[in-house]
Amino acid sequence: MHVPRTAYVHHLDPIAIHFTDSFGIRWYGLAYVAGFLITYFLISWFVKLKISELKKDQVADFTTVVAVVGVMLGGRIGFMLFYNWDAFSRNPSIFFDFLGGGMSSHGAFAGLILAVWGYAKFTKKSFLGLGDNLVTVAPAGVFLGRLANFINGELYGRKTDASIGMKFPEELNHVVESPDGRYLMFSVGQFREIASKAGELLPNFSSQLETVITQAQATGRYSHAMAADLLISTSRDNPDFRVILGEYLTVRHPSQIYQALVEGLGIFILLMFIRLKWRDLYHGVLSGIFFIVYGIGRIAVENYREPDSELIGSMSKGQFYSIFMIVVGAAFLVYAFIAKRRTVLPES
Repeated sequence: MHVPRTAYVHHLDPIAIHFTDSFGIRWYGLAYVAGFLITYFLISWFVKLKISELKKDQVADFTTVVAVVGVMLGGRIGFMLFYNWDAFSRNPSIFFDFLGGGMSSHGAFAGLILAVWGYAKFTKKSFLGLGDNLVTVAPAGVFLGRLANFINGELYGRKTDASIGMKFPEELNHVVESPDGRYLMFSVGQFREIASKAGELLPNFSSQLETVITQAQATGRYSHAMAADLLISTSRDNPDFRVILGEYLTVRHPSQIYQALVEGLGIFILLMFIRLKWRDLYHGVLSGIFFIVYGIGRIAVENYREPDSELIGSMSKGQFYSIFMIVVGAAFLVYAFIAKRRTVLPES
């Protein structure tokens, strides 16, 4: 059964609070802030429950190190190394183009391991003890981040006939990976066709599109991206134009929601239950469970997500890198039952 052409066309605004038409506080940034606040308050709660080796006055420092060194730097470096190496190697300065987006969850996890290890070494705490509490609360941040991906209309899913399918205007910027190379799914000529079809609805839209293309070419900017942005922003503001644009878009899985539920909320509930039910587990057990369950869940749910870079064999990069997470998780579990270290409360 095919999905009707009236499938929902995504039109959520990625900017939560506008200062100008194109600048403001974004949902993605708010998701990070909320994730860090949740981390701070839950780890503070763990300190009160006496299931953390941190002192109350160390929680803020620990959260800051985790946020800045682990998530932000690790996520950004991971994106450049794992997903954008060609562009990064040609122009390393793009690392600082934070408004251009680009974060890697696998890079963030690697950054978190290094950040927690460094903090544990400096404060003489248990590396895996700190890590167990962190991985328990981190999926809440993953959940919020994936919801922000959905609001942005990015990292959408593969084509589907399922009734839950949606259409994402960000597809106008979609790059197709093929054995013959990479190419844009939509051409500027198709953008002109869409603008022409909206002629009665928006009489000046075709000329507005041409102006955007001409200005982009004159200033050395990427005319395709600028033209796509005009169509996308117009579809957010104009429901009738959204219907026209929707005729050209593919019905896709809302994979961001799947990932939010599997990689975020589901793992958060599981680990919080274990953390509170068995409070004196060997250090490393929760970390091992997190890495294994996240890796398996990511591999499974990526089957519904449109690959955003070239495949590695038959696997997406997200699936391939998740194999290493499972291996790391298994190593944590083995070490936990060898070392048999439990929480040692700090002296007051």
